Amino acid sequence: MATLKDVAQLAGVSPRTVSNVVNDQPYVAGETRARVEAALAALDYRPNQLAKSLRTGKIGLLGFVVPDLAQSHFARLAAEVVQAATARGYTVAVDQTHGDIERERRLIQLGPRGAMFDGAIFHPEALRAEDIEHRESEFPLVLVGERIAGDHLDHVYIDDRAAAYEATKKLIADGHRRIAAIGLRRADYARTAHLREEGVRAALAEADGVAAGHHQYVERYDAEDGYEAMANLVDSAERPDAVICFNDMLAMGALRRLHEHDVDVPGDMALVGFDDITEASFSFPPLTTVAADHGEIAETAVNALIGRIGEPGGAVREYLVSHRLVVRGSTRG
Repeated sequence: MATLKDVAQLAGVSPRTVSNVVNDQPYVAGETRARVEAALAALDYRPNQLAKSLRTGKIGLLGFVVPDLAQSHFARLAAEVVQAATARGYTVAVDQTHGDIERERRLIQLGPRGAMFDGAIFHPEALRAEDIEHRESEFPLVLVGERIAGDHLDHVYIDDRAAAYEATKKLIADGHRRIAAIGLRRADYARTAHLREEGVRAALAEADGVAAGHHQYVERYDAEDGYEAMANLVDSAERPDAVICFNDMLAMGALRRLHEHDVDVPGDMALVGFDDITEASFSFPPLTTVAADHGEIAETAVNALIGRIGEPGGAVREYLVSHRLVVRGSTRG
């Protein structure tokens, strides 16, 4: 295995210069850096990560924790986080909580697997605001999704209220007059669901001659719950002519139920989802959905976490990520 001295000898520089290049220090001349990088490649040099960890106090490993990797949204986001972190020289270990409150509480206190990480990006499902407020750990953490951290943790999010408002306005502009939502949550901690509900209700309140359908509460954001929720709507005497689902998996289940009842989409009922998962463009008809750029979320979260690792006492920041409505065949127009 090649050493720093081997690389230095081949490049004709000192071992300290090689170390500066390996650690991406700025004060190395361009020509010298190129010569060292060529020598590193020629000798297939691999840094001694253990020695570097002992020297810097960091091991180059980040955690990414999500509720459920079986859901396409989280799997896709995990892939983007891995890519963004790899580009910054970090390795990522991915974990899932299945929305278990005690597991999520342990993770924010200790970090994944006992804080054997430099820091973690966390997408909570069951955590409460008080769990964050009473957190004693100094483990670097960035939250994605649920807006429960207040000014206690860095947070990456989309404007869920605005996104749901815009999607509902689209349905109203398309001529729909009874609009329902699937995905409401009763739990106080489910802030994403509450914000999306606020957006839907705000758009409906502004529209003349438009009524709210029987909004549906769910326990989980999966296809099964969407399928069951749509059963309560499709046979209703006041069946809506448009439904907005608070994630795409709910919409997939709802779409299946509509097909089974021979309800034409979007002719008899339009359907909108959230997240723009891969399957959304392959459903029949393809699903109109609210999309946030998974790559942008991942890049923002990774950069925020690395910044937090480097400056643990810095001011807490919120990072608003853009969203857009992707119009496909499940809605008119």
